[in-house]
Amino acid sequence: MFLEFVYPLAKYFTPFNVFQYLSFRGAYAALTTLLICYVFGPKIIEALKQLKIGQAIREDGPATHLAKGGTPTMGGIFVVLAIVISMVFWTDLDNGKVWLTLGALVAFALVGFLDDYLKVTKHSSDGLHAKAKLLFQFLIALAVMLILYCTGEEGITSLYLPFYKNPIVDMGPLWVPFGVLLIMAESNAVNFSDGLDGLLAGLLIMVFISLAILTYLSGRSDFSSYLGIPYIPGAGELTVFCLAATGACIGFLWFNAHPADVFMGDVGSLSLGGVIAVISLIIKKEVLILIIGGVFVLEIASVIIQVFYFKLRKKRVFKMAPIHHHFELSGWAENKVVIRFWIMGGLFAIIALSTLKIQ
Repeated sequence: MFLEFVYPLAKYFTPFNVFQYLSFRGAYAALTTLLICYVFGPKIIEALKQLKIGQAIREDGPATHLAKGGTPTMGGIFVVLAIVISMVFWTDLDNGKVWLTLGALVAFALVGFLDDYLKVTKHSSDGLHAKAKLLFQFLIALAVMLILYCTGEEGITSLYLPFYKNPIVDMGPLWVPFGVLLIMAESNAVNFSDGLDGLLAGLLIMVFISLAILTYLSGRSDFSSYLGIPYIPGAGELTVFCLAATGACIGFLWFNAHPADVFMGDVGSLSLGGVIAVISLIIKKEVLILIIGGVFVLEIASVIIQVFYFKLRKKRVFKMAPIHHHFELSGWAENKVVIRFWIMGGLFAIIALSTLKIQ
């Protein structure tokens, strides 16, 4: 919207030509979300306190977490709002990929909001019923995949693997259920990773920076041709989205760093996790995203292993799942777990980006 007014003015004031560059708009989209979170974050946190929207703590978790009871949750609200506002100012709203990504962000945020709201009203860590939650996620993911399948470019259903230049298979209609599963899995994996002060925000910063690089390269025919990756027309505008999300996560981390003043809640984790998968599907990095978000994969894998093994043997593999709680119960300080998981997240991102030249 803002760009529609600025672009025509370039012929009268040539410095406005800078608005055509994704790098410029992406940088200021990040700065915008960062400032929105920094300025309005305290006000939203105070409002959450007044409304008594506090976090319910699991009694079977680490004893050190009991002191966090009542800390305001649903802080993901100002992350999502900051991204939406920034995108109105800094991106091309005629781009269908931008609208699809924003739509997925808001839709998953609404599911997360309902889940958080029920947790608060019931004063319990159990919110929306698991089946209902999965159903809503399924419907959103299915809608996204049907839109991509029906409106996507030629080759949208091709599956690419890291280290391979050419697609290994054209999945055809099977790409739709594959994408639905990926979106749901990524959304829940990110949600499971939100359990320690600053953990999720730090990991998301690295993931969105990686996606910003990939969307920029995928949206440039010259760079994509040189690197041997699929060229996706219009994908470059998603660079602005990814950098806006990066800035929002940095702004949120200011208040979420230990000891946290606010928690993200499902309204933030479900929405950001879901949108990560959507972007990866658009730019044909649906397998590479599993490496970029390797920590998220480990987190959800630990939960799956714990549940299945307990049902089979009535024993636990980990002291507690997700796995970051296992390390806490093993004697690691919370900050040590967070920083070491951040290091792992950075290594996964570096490995994933390095595959662009090893293919």
